[in-house]
Amino acid sequence: MIHGPFKSALRKLKSEQRKWGNTVSQHTPQQVNRWFKWLSPGLFVKRWLMISVIGVSLIFLGFAIWVKLTPIYRIGSFVARGLETVTNLMPNYISGPLLLGSGLFFLFWGQSRTVGSITEVLQPESGQELVDVLLTHRRLNRGPKMVVVGGGTGLSTLLRGLKHYSANITAIVTVADDGGSSGRLRREMGILPPGDIRNCIAALADEEKLLTELFQYRFQAGDGLSGHSFGNLFITAMRDITGDLEQAIAASSKVLAVQGRVLPATLDDVRLWAELEDGRYIEGESNIPEAHGKIRRIGCFPEHPKALPAVVKAIKAADYIIIGPGSLYTSIIPNLLIPDIQTAIANATVPRIYICNVMTQPGETDNYTVGDHLDAIDRNSPERLYDAVLVQKTPPSPEVLENYAAENSHPVYLDREAVAKKGCRIILANVMREDENTHRVRHDPQRLARVLMRWYGGQ
Repeated sequence: MIHGPFKSALRKLKSEQRKWGNTVSQHTPQQVNRWFKWLSPGLFVKRWLMISVIGVSLIFLGFAIWVKLTPIYRIGSFVARGLETVTNLMPNYISGPLLLGSGLFFLFWGQSRTVGSITEVLQPESGQELVDVLLTHRRLNRGPKMVVVGGGTGLSTLLRGLKHYSANITAIVTVADDGGSSGRLRREMGILPPGDIRNCIAALADEEKLLTELFQYRFQAGDGLSGHSFGNLFITAMRDITGDLEQAIAASSKVLAVQGRVLPATLDDVRLWAELEDGRYIEGESNIPEAHGKIRRIGCFPEHPKALPAVVKAIKAADYIIIGPGSLYTSIIPNLLIPDIQTAIANATVPRIYICNVMTQPGETDNYTVGDHLDAIDRNSPERLYDAVLVQKTPPSPEVLENYAAENSHPVYLDREAVAKKGCRIILANVMREDENTHRVRHDPQRLARVLMRWYGGQ
């Protein structure tokens, strides 16, 4: 039964809480919530703090024993007299909670100041609490092992969303590009094209926005520099310093605090060729879309490029395999032309999904349906490489459709029956965003990643 004085005190406390409700809800709970975050499992903080306390206690005890226990007797006597004095002055039901509360106050005060000092050193310009950083770090490290296969802007867009769900991402990037700055470096310095690799590194970096602007910066003047992007030159320099492209990417990722890994599909000098339905034979990745013909077959030189061993190992260890988005014939299929990669994906027993483009690509996938995209992949592999296909649910706005129609580009039509005959599951979702200024559409990184993770979680 609750006594009268206690009841009145409780009523008074409730009235004060109602009076100061806004202040309490905005300040105190936030501080308490931050303290309780340190009790979350998996931070590996509480155990080390306890071990430190045990260590200090053992040091004190060892020193006391070393000097023949005299300090222990004196301290014990002093503590006993102190406790006797306190209990004589105040009853135990007051003095006990008072001392306990004081101890907890000093403990939390000391720990919060310690954590604040560490945060100030490790993240001087960040407003994020250290405990939140640790929680995020642990959550991402426990994320699924994801392998993403592709190239171009589609792959880097996807990575920007996925990195918020897992740090165990391996991006397998095509090295067939032979145009622009990458093509010049390939011809002049013999380096594999770094353009797509550059975009993926920037997408997975912590300081993504600033790094993307830096890596995409193109020199406007200077003999030999004009037209080159800073990111391409950075990776080229790293290649010369480390000895090969794989080591250059690893070193760049370490310097730039990249979450996950970016791997070239092969270190062979791969060059694409395509045979068109009108009989023309086109060589070079950048020349294929410019030919403006329907592609009958596509291949590469050398005919059987050797996959990077780390790529095959990553596919075999993956929990989730994602193919695309990107240019079908010049970004996605070049990776699948490598026999070891094709075999590893075909033998995988984990969820595998293909992300279909929102719009057709002139000169590459004119008038293609979703089924046509899947047929193109199937023609280059004796076994199926996907279990599901992700398709944009609603079409773009009329303004966007009109803009694309001027370029002979249209939404990729979903031919359900053709896709169903393949035994492929269809995932319909709104994963695009429209640029109001340019009237162009792109996959939205956050929406796309959220849908992909939801489907993966339901498997």
